[in-house]
Order: sequence, then C-alpha cells, then structure tokens
Amino acid sequence: MFFHPMDFLILIAFGLSMWASFRVRGTFNRWSQVPVQSGMTGYEAARRMLDAEGLYDVPIEPVPGALTDHYDPISRTVRLSEPVYYESTISAVSVACHEVGHAIQHQVHYPMLVARHKMFPVVNFASGVAPLLLIAGLIFQQFDILLLLGIIFFSAAVLFQLVTLPVEFNASNRARELMIAGGFITNEEEQGVAKVLNAAALTYVAAALISLLELVKYVMIFNSRSND
Repeated sequence: MFFHPMDFLILIAFGLSMWASFRVRGTFNRWSQVPVQSGMTGYEAARRMLDAEGLYDVPIEPVPGALTDHYDPISRTVRLSEPVYYESTISAVSVACHEVGHAIQHQVHYPMLVARHKMFPVVNFASGVAPLLLIAGLIFQQFDILLLLGIIFFSAAVLFQLVTLPVEFNASNRARELMIAGGFITNEEEQGVAKVLNAAALTYVAAALISLLELVKYVMIFNSRSND
C-alpha cells in the first residue's frame, strides 16, 4: 500500500527472523540426538533445579507440540513440550532449565521480569489497537492524530519486546550456571547447551529488531507529514 525506504531494512530483518526460526529448530533437532551424560530427562532436570532453589511448590506439566515450552507466571507453572519433558538430551535439559530460569526470576523478583509482567495488560490492549490506528493513519492522511496514536500504542509493544530480551538472556545465563554447578551437564556439554539457548534467543532479537525498525518507519512518516 505504501512504500518507504525503511522497508528495505525491515525486509532484511524479516529475513533474519526467518533464518533464526529455521536455526532454532535445526539446532534443537541436532542436539536432540545427543544424550546428556547425566541421563536426566528435561522433567528431571527441571524438577531438581526447582527443588535446589526451594521452589518445591512450582509444578511441571507436559504440553503438546514442539518448542511450546514456557513458564506461566500466573499459575507459577513450568510447562514443557513433550519432547523436552520426556527425553534425556542436551536440547531437552537446556530448554527445561531455561524455563526454570524464569521461575527463579519470578522468585527473586528480577526487575526486568517484574516490569514485563506489569506491562503485559497494557501491551495486550495496545497490540490490538495499534495496527488499526496505524493503517487508518496511513490511509486517511488528513487525520495525523490517528497515526500518532498508533505510534504511541505501537511503542508500548516495541518496549515490551525490548524488555523481553534481557529477561530471556538472564534466564539462559542462570540456567547454564546452575546446570554446571549442579552437575546436570559436563563442561564439554556446555557448548551444546550454549548453542541451543543462543539459537532460541536470536529469535527474540530478530523479532525486536523488526518491530523497532517498523516503529522508526512510522515516526519518519509522521515527521515528514508534519514538515509538509
């Protein structure tokens, strides 16, 4: 509908996002073929790490699908995809312990996670409204206020994605340190764990980059209209 020079960068970022998605699946599948020497399944690793941190009341549940693993802060539940829950591979224990990292963040009130939780209700609303306002603002150029409101709401969604980055990296760092300290993995296996977790983190970086570039694009459009 509208072409803007920033679309070139957005297209490149989108390509990076697609590559990151393929890479995370490829990396997960590769290290899913490598058994962990401890013999622990994803569930056993997660349970042991939770108990070691005093989180005895945090349950672990299997969920269908692949790479559907997540931590639910509302019910305080670690949910692991079935391949992660039942298998004893580098990928399984890496992903499982990463999700436990979020549970630990919740316990210690990690500031960025707290901020993310507080932002969620606002961002959930803003994410639904922003696209409508942005489209309307681009179509009806005489109503710049619509574009401005769209930018404001979209900014909240972008900020949420940026806050998510340190949350994800911190959870991975916690997981790796505790996995080594607890004897879940050997020093040699740490390389595989790092590859699995870094590949997953790259998807968040790519998504945040796309959103940030789109925000810059809309701001530039709004500024150009204001200067006309």
